[in-house]
Amino acid sequence: MKAEHKVRYIEVTAEALPLFCPPPNQELWSAHPRVAIPVEKLGTASCPYCGTTYKLKGELPKGHH
Repeated sequence: MKAEHKVRYIEVTAEALPLFCPPPNQELWSAHPRVAIPVEKLGTASCPYCGTTYKLKGELPKGHH
């Protein structure tokens, strides 16, 4: 039996930066190693472990490049 992998899409604001995956509310049994997600560079970025796509909503705060 093949397990289905559900890819998630999450919109985040500048207040969530720096952004890491998995999010703090994810259950430990399904967590992968914590990884920084550089969403502020291009406006979107995906987690290399689980494929969750993050999209930056709104503008970056001053001081982020």
